[in-house]
Amino acid sequence: MIRTLIFAKAPVAGKVKTRLIPALGAQGAARLAAEMLHQTAAEAAAAALGPVELCADPDPGHPDWDGHIPPGLDLSAQSEGDLGQRLAQAARAAIERGERVLLIGTDCPDLDRVRLAAAAAALDHYDAIIHPARDGGYALLGLRRFDPSLFEGIAWSTSAVAAATIARIEALGWPHYVGAILRDMDEPADLL
Repeated sequence: MIRTLIFAKAPVAGKVKTRLIPALGAQGAARLAAEMLHQTAAEAAAAALGPVELCADPDPGHPDWDGHIPPGLDLSAQSEGDLGQRLAQAARAAIERGERVLLIGTDCPDLDRVRLAAAAAALDHYDAIIHPARDGGYALLGLRRFDPSLFEGIAWSTSAVAAATIARIEALGWPHYVGAILRDMDEPADLL
């Protein structure tokens, strides 16, 4: 079974997509974040791979989420710590339950149901699949095994994230697949 784990912040003006505020304003950036969350959840559900879980920041019961959580999702709170610790905890929990995981955010419009289904199918042949992002991060990390080294000591939010993650997968000796480089929506220029 594949569990798609969507990591997202509540779409609150001034707290989300802050690098897009110069182009869209705080309200516009929050509206875009909400739209991308709903689109991502819809594509993940349409891929029909298994459960889709929103790993929410803050906790999904927080008032910041009122009216913003797409229907039909399993809900969990992101754990404490840096992004690596939060990704690791969610991935480990699912893999220990016997599930394969796709770890995604909400800011990659290229990550549609077809690409999600292809990533899930790749996990039939590979221990890991990664879709790097143009900015050097990654838009998707799929795993059927867990190792904490994939998440520890990574310089998150830098252009080195995907390369460092791929190097660690290779160091583990895991069969893996590197998919297409995808665009994400982080900076004003990305809106074009």
